[in-house]
Amino acid sequence: MNNTDKIPFWEKYTLTIREAAEYFHIGENRLRLIVDENPHADFVLMNGNRVMIKKKLFEKYIDSVSEI
Repeated sequence: MNNTDKIPFWEKYTLTIREAAEYFHIGENRLRLIVDENPHADFVLMNGNRVMIKKKLFEKYIDSVSEI
């Protein structure tokens, strides 16, 4: 176990797709679809070929939509 595994989700700035799915209670496939539909959104951060979700900005995105 490395140090990043010890940080609770709610304290992280970015989340992996898997972490975001668990944190937001949204399926991983649905999250990937949201990222594919919004590749230049503020909440998307690419780390090489790995998609990271900026937690607070994704919360704002969720607040602005009526359905996911």
